[in-house]
Amino acid sequence: MSVAARPTEMLEVDGREIRLTNPDRVLWPATGTTKRQLVAFYLEIAPVLLPHVRGRALTLGRWPEGVDRTGWLQAECRGRPPWLPVHETATRRGGRFAYCMVEDRAGLAWLANLGTIELHPFLALAAAPEEPTALVFDLDPGPPAGLLECARLALLVRERLVRDGLAPLIKVSGALGMHVVAPLAPGDDFATTKAFARAIAADLAAADPDNVTDRMVRTERPGRVYIDWIQNDASRSTVAVYSPRAAERPTVSMPVTWAEVERAVETGDRRGLVFTSDQALERVARIGDLFAPALHHGADASTAGNRLVRN
Repeated sequence: MSVAARPTEMLEVDGREIRLTNPDRVLWPATGTTKRQLVAFYLEIAPVLLPHVRGRALTLGRWPEGVDRTGWLQAECRGRPPWLPVHETATRRGGRFAYCMVEDRAGLAWLANLGTIELHPFLALAAAPEEPTALVFDLDPGPPAGLLECARLALLVRERLVRDGLAPLIKVSGALGMHVVAPLAPGDDFATTKAFARAIAADLAAADPDNVTDRMVRTERPGRVYIDWIQNDASRSTVAVYSPRAAERPTVSMPVTWAEVERAVETGDRRGLVFTSDQALERVARIGDLFAPALHHGADASTAGNRLVRN
């Protein structure tokens, strides 16, 4: 005898009640992964995820009907409970616009109930919206280029950044590409970081035009890796480390070590650079947060990376 799925149930998270609607709805048809499982993942990954999104405005990647249906990026925070914080900004017409922020596990559960699969934080903290805390290069392959081609380019980006006195981190996007992220000490603005990233991207594209492009033009993308420097902008957000992705399977944007990237390039095996939600939880339990150095913005420059503008 089958039991009908409950359309709504209440979940208590750290003293707050979260109403889950259609908790058994399948969001990833290829694996049968449900909204209930998405919520459970967010709650379990929260100790390492929350520090990377706390205090930041978010763009929400919503697929409430599942990843095989229409999804969208939502900017304005609508229908929030009164305890969920927002970051308000002025519009060009003199109004106010509010982005969701998430500070705790209850906030993550509420967002997941909306079908929010992806969290895209801005590069600056809401308290200092013109001051990026990191420099980012989004390496996006155009088929037939793929993750291994991104890994090769990531090693070149690392070489350049280290030469300039930065300490870059690396994560797989959880979709097709990789993100090279260099934490910054306080003091730079987006005009500085964007110009710096643009110059590096242009140099790398010029050195290997058959395999790398720094131009967004779609006709230049097939077979090349697009090194997206435009992300270094106050108006742009990038998928968070430890965020699930709206891919065919429930993969996760995960930090990896540079040694793992080197090994993938040497062996030609990309499997060590792909993580499902279950693998992400096991890995974090085993080795902790490889992206912890990205949280040091505001500390002494010796531990937080370097400024791009030096006195």
